[in-house]
Amino acid sequence: MIKSSKEVNIGKNGHVKGNVITEHLVVQGFVEGTVDAKTVAIKSGGHVSGEITSSELIIESKGIFEGNSIVKDSKPALGKTKV
Repeated sequence: MIKSSKEVNIGKNGHVKGNVITEHLVVQGFVEGTVDAKTVAIKSGGHVSGEITSSELIIESKGIFEGNSIVKDSKPALGKTKV
């Protein structure tokens, strides 16, 4: 597991198998597993296989994503109000 309160950058030759929890994730290599981040950027040549939970997902041309994407709600859900 990789956990960071800032940015995690997986380089071109990087390979991560497991969970990544961070504020911002930049993938130029390969990630296999579960990602939980505010922003995920899959660069050209980057590959993510698994589940991504994020508010923002950016996939550049030639970037690959295989799996499920869950969008975090950046705004709090509105509760029921009585009038």
